[in-house]
Amino acid sequence: MVIMQLEQAGPLQLKLLKQTNQYLFNNNQGAFPLVIPNEKTKESRTMNIAIAGIAFLYGILIGSFLNVLIYRIPKHENFTTTRSHCMECGYQLRWYDLVPLFSYLFLRGKCRKCKAPISKQYPLVEFCNGVAYAVILLLCGFNVEGILYCLLFSALLALSVIDFRTYEIPVGFNLFILLLGIIRLATDVDNWLTYIIGFFAISSFIYMIILLTQGRGMGGGDCKLMACAGLLLGWKQIILAFFLGCILGSILHLIRMKCSDEEHVLAFGPYISAGIMISALFGQQMIDWYLQFLL
Repeated sequence: MVIMQLEQAGPLQLKLLKQTNQYLFNNNQGAFPLVIPNEKTKESRTMNIAIAGIAFLYGILIGSFLNVLIYRIPKHENFTTTRSHCMECGYQLRWYDLVPLFSYLFLRGKCRKCKAPISKQYPLVEFCNGVAYAVILLLCGFNVEGILYCLLFSALLALSVIDFRTYEIPVGFNLFILLLGIIRLATDVDNWLTYIIGFFAISSFIYMIILLTQGRGMGGGDCKLMACAGLLLGWKQIILAFFLGCILGSILHLIRMKCSDEEHVLAFGPYISAGIMISALFGQQMIDWYLQFLL
């Protein structure tokens, strides 16, 4: 028996489906029950919109802090006590200069005092983090998993930008992801072995590559990242994340090599970060589809 949820059905569609249902019933062919849209479905859509909006606002706020980390950590500047300032003239920013997205738009991308251009990285990071928070909570729901994946995205976004520029993954981000993994393990103790195996599944393989190539094959930051993310995702999804990262890295880096004359050193962090996030959100569906395809 097929159950049809008609949340988006229009009046004409609803009328046709009711007529079809009556025909099947009259001819003993088995009618299917219809779930007519009601106030609950409307309330559900309204709630989803509200959650997405609030998540976006929180996301851009945290994205603003990510910009501070991206700029200051590679320079070894204190990001807790030093006030935000213009990188050109040193002008200390006021609170109304720090409103995520809106301050950049209001100032037209320029410093209030010296009119020096502000990097487009700032609104882009804030916007991407806000959109990601909204999407993740809509996909996962407002629960422990959804919150952990939002924070995971923020850490991966910041470390990806830093790794892309410096070819180093700051250890603090890996420790933060490790903390998320410990929280996930504590909230899903019944499947503890999945997460413990995930910690070693890919990181041990990368560590062997580091030993065999004397550090030329991959970096220690990549190894730590896969270990910490493996504790958060579990062994199946971290293996998928690694393969996705390798595929993305191969394709996109080859394109970069063809299209630019930049130094062709591969910063692997952004690619495995993308693989980790894809696997976190869609990994189980991808694995199930692959197993059905094989069987």
